[in-house]
Amino acid sequence: MQSARCFDRPVTSGLRLRPLISARPMKPARAVSQGPESFDIPAAVDLIPDGEWKKLADGNCCSAKGFKAAGVYAGLRASGKKADLSLVVADEDAIVGGTFTQNVMCAAPVLYCKDVLTRKKTCRAVLTNAGQANAATGDQGYADSVECATILAEAMGIEKDDIMLMSTGVIGRRMKMEAFRPAIPEIVTKLGNTLEDGHQSAIAITTTDLVSKSAALQIIIGGKEVNIGGMCKGSGMIHPNMATMLGVVTCDAAVSSEAWIEMVKRASVASFNSITVDGDTSTNDCVIGLASGKSGAPMITDASSEDGKKLDAALTALMQGLAKSIAWDGEGATCLIEIEVKGAQTDDDARVVARSVAGSSLAKSAIFGHDPNWGRIAAAAGYSGIQFDQNDLGVTLGSMKLMEKGQPLEFEKAAASKYLKDTCAVHGTVKIFVTVGTGPGIGMGWGCDLSYDYVKINA
Repeated sequence: MQSARCFDRPVTSGLRLRPLISARPMKPARAVSQGPESFDIPAAVDLIPDGEWKKLADGNCCSAKGFKAAGVYAGLRASGKKADLSLVVADEDAIVGGTFTQNVMCAAPVLYCKDVLTRKKTCRAVLTNAGQANAATGDQGYADSVECATILAEAMGIEKDDIMLMSTGVIGRRMKMEAFRPAIPEIVTKLGNTLEDGHQSAIAITTTDLVSKSAALQIIIGGKEVNIGGMCKGSGMIHPNMATMLGVVTCDAAVSSEAWIEMVKRASVASFNSITVDGDTSTNDCVIGLASGKSGAPMITDASSEDGKKLDAALTALMQGLAKSIAWDGEGATCLIEIEVKGAQTDDDARVVARSVAGSSLAKSAIFGHDPNWGRIAAAAGYSGIQFDQNDLGVTLGSMKLMEKGQPLEFEKAAASKYLKDTCAVHGTVKIFVTVGTGPGIGMGWGCDLSYDYVKINA
């Protein structure tokens, strides 16, 4: 493992010419660094859907008022110099909402956060490490999480229960506490509220990600600008079931705890819970949403009010943009796959069908091979568990109808194949539209194709 950069003054060998003069003491090695080599990956493309909001260029978790962030290299990874420790801090107590993995083998930081949220409705800091997932690490893994929170609390002058923790990396490995302990107080000194600070924080939580994933948007509530920003990580082991994928969302709206928790959970269902890369539900899936109230906009206490609906829609759009960037960056992927399902009895039913199609290994492989094999799409919709009349099934690829009312249609296979080939060539979005009836339910799901490289990465 490469160690953190050391700034010790070299000791000169040989005889001392002036033994009566004491040597200058060596400076202690720094526990963290922020060299350019630690942040050398590009940012993801903007995938926030269009709507009644303004997308903020290069936005991230520092776009919302009342938040600071930092990302540093602390030597927590097995190798390399990429940043591996992230901290997002609210200037004052922020309303908190969270969603977590439903994997029975949930990680120590997930257990820690869930326990804290039984007592607290506010939060001051989210600390995330990359390198070790701290999952399946037993009692000592949980003790390590508690110790990290305690150290950060002392460094910031806050309570341990004011802190949320997230970890990502290799399952079954304890965190490198010998590197972690001294790094925590130092990262506090690196906090800033610039977009660059937010960008570095986003890079620090990545693992096999090829791009960092951040986004932000702005809406108007009560004549005031309200900003929502966020970051996430994920590329493989992506099949969230949140009642490895991590996300932090910041917002400067004034909102009650009950309304905010409801919004975060609902937005998670329509975003992070609607993506899949490989069908594996991580032990560490976690999304933390923080609201500072610093925008000056009127307080929202009812999620179903006009202002509540506006904030809810914007939060969902922001989280969908982040979630789509995970699927877009799926391990070995050459395209993002977007499935829109209509005609289901409920929106939830439609989302189930959409994610079934997105998760079909056969459909994903066909898309990688530029084969418009609509039968695999139909089969995946059929085994989703949602009941529908097969004579109502319709499938459209891009602008080409392949099946309608349960009947296969004649189509130009070469043109359909070219659509897939051209889209994958630019790492674009393959769009699939599925109809399962005449009900009011509409849902979206996102995934990626399945390439040779996925196996190489995970072998």
